[in-house]
Amino acid sequence: MANIKLIFRGSEESKFTENTELECFVNVENEITISIDDGHDQYPNIISLDVSTAIKLAKTLRTHINTIKA
Repeated sequence: MANIKLIFRGSEESKFTENTELECFVNVENEITISIDDGHDQYPNIISLDVSTAIKLAKTLRTHINTIKA
């Protein structure tokens, strides 16, 4: 498996999140973990989702993206 770390950066247009980073990975319990680091706290904010909840999140994101694109 490739050793890759993918980080998403906040929007420059928002002027508040351009230095915020989001990382998504699978943890040791096979949950989807999302880490958001705004650089202000010592530790990032983390949420772990089971597979069905992660799927619902992905569908919701796609719905909102399609709304923006329409």
